[in-house]
Amino acid sequence: MATQTLTQQNFDEVVTGNDVVLVDFWAEWCGPCKSFAPTFEASSEKHADVVYGKVDTESEQGLAAAANIRSIPTIMAFREGVLVFAQPGALPAAALEDLVTQVKELDMDEVRKQLAEQQAGAEQ
Repeated sequence: MATQTLTQQNFDEVVTGNDVVLVDFWAEWCGPCKSFAPTFEASSEKHADVVYGKVDTESEQGLAAAANIRSIPTIMAFREGVLVFAQPGALPAAALEDLVTQVKELDMDEVRKQLAEQQAGAEQ
């Protein structure tokens, strides 16, 4: 499956409407972003069950700001609508494959439990 363009209009729908979503925040002028693009695209071809989205930080500045993007490329992974990974920097192909595997294997009941515990602790 090829990558798809994510915008302010479709971002939430794509993230909440799919089990696993990987997002690449990038810009046309960014050399490391251009170097990482073929790796991201190749991974998308291997995992038809994962949605691969790209956010152009130049045309989607509001979305990039909302996602607190400070450096590009930044890779984010969502599982069942929950942000489970965010890291600036291009990943080598093997690390990207490892990330996809780990995100797919997450116990989301445990993740939600930990999030609830963190929120409860922060409220105290």
